[in-house]
Amino acid sequence: MKQITAHDLTTMSEQAATLPRLRAHRTLHEELSDPVQRLAIAMEPGTYIRPHRHPQTWELLTPLRGRFVVLQFNDEGVVTQRTLLGEETKVLEMPAFTWHAVLSVDPGGVVFEVKQGPYQAARRRRLYALGSTRRWRGDRSGDALVCHCQSGRSFRTLTPSP
Repeated sequence: MKQITAHDLTTMSEQAATLPRLRAHRTLHEELSDPVQRLAIAMEPGTYIRPHRHPQTWELLTPLRGRFVVLQFNDEGVVTQRTLLGEETKVLEMPAFTWHAVLSVDPGGVVFEVKQGPYQAARRRRLYALGSTRRWRGDRSGDALVCHCQSGRSFRTLTPSP
């Protein structure tokens, strides 16, 4: 039997806080080729999962600890929905082909993700015009997005500094 304990969540969060990307994960699936992908992702404020979509599958997110902002975009990069996951909303399922990004709000946050497998490399599904791995000058990228990305606003206007 596989399980994720409260101690595991704390350990993952502590690890994430020490890593450059401010993220750590633990998978429950055995192989990337498994038909169902299940993973817990510890994310600290200041990091985010770049805008991407899954053409082959839906994606389900539920917070195990903390709150997360989930942004959904249209093909032009305009935010169509902003959901705060972890307060009123406990589970969020997005259909296939939905552009989305996940941002951490609280220190020690861990979100659980479930989607159909097999895993497909991100380079085939990322909207590069929207996302960047670079830090924002004078602010932490995820923090800026949490504050500024509201429905109807284009993600493209929040361009990171070189």
